[in-house]
Amino acid sequence: MVDESAGDPISGLKWTHKSLRKIQQALDDEGFVISLPTISRLLRERDYSLRVNHKRVAGKQCPERDQQFTYIIRWRKAYLRRQWPLISVDSKKRELVGNFKNAGTEWRQDRREVNIYDFVSLAQGKAIPYGIYDIGCNQGYVSVGTSHNTAEFAVASIRAWWLTVGQKTYLGRRHLLIEADCGGANGNRCRLWKMGLQELADEFGLIITVTHYPTGASKWNPIEHHMFNLISGNWAGKPLDSYETILNHIRATTSTTGFRCQAQLDTTEYELNKKISNKDFAALCLRTHKRFPQWNYTIYPRTLDYVK
Repeated sequence: MVDESAGDPISGLKWTHKSLRKIQQALDDEGFVISLPTISRLLRERDYSLRVNHKRVAGKQCPERDQQFTYIIRWRKAYLRRQWPLISVDSKKRELVGNFKNAGTEWRQDRREVNIYDFVSLAQGKAIPYGIYDIGCNQGYVSVGTSHNTAEFAVASIRAWWLTVGQKTYLGRRHLLIEADCGGANGNRCRLWKMGLQELADEFGLIITVTHYPTGASKWNPIEHHMFNLISGNWAGKPLDSYETILNHIRATTSTTGFRCQAQLDTTEYELNKKISNKDFAALCLRTHKRFPQWNYTIYPRTLDYVK
């Protein structure tokens, strides 16, 4: 029984990892004959039940976390009021392309047979979805990469969205607000990400403002619960056996609130571990905000006739 028990060393509170049948056997060894239903009833009378772990403990939080949320909301409302483009961006979990098991269930008359093992060698390739969610229009765009999740890939996805959707929807607008997580390819410390946004600003004459969610707060990024969860639900239980299957599932994702999503395949081979020199970084036309400069900044186009 000792090896099957755990508990709090301070309070002395203990619990067991044993099944009901093992508890019954342990009690029988001690001379107590009790049926399984009785053991279950006695446990429930004492508020015991089968439980799973819940992700509720956020750990150490940034002291300015709530203030940054307020700052993000203020910028969001200002852009929505002016009908300027406002997007939430992030990369979704990498998927292996092939006849592999995909979490979830679907209505079928017979079960689908998939590979026993999820070996990379059995995959056609990997799919890296990078999403752009237009908060004002409730529309999505996903660029499915095939190489690496880099800052160049992230910026290329935003550029593809702007060329395909953004500049047509927001004709004549010159301000773009991006809400992003604090890490990954679009992290607030990533020089390559900021360099890519500078090139985007130069190419289209855009004033790009970025507001980052603090560390550990990525689940509040709107793309997570307005787009990615819908895509995951749409392809739940279905093997992602080809790139075309992945694109079709994304394009078929809808919601009762009018959400629609476009998708395209990006087969570009993005280089890993690219570095930006101090000289090149100093040449960026980047201005940090007075309020939380580590999370908020604006990038202006480097044109001679533009008043910064």
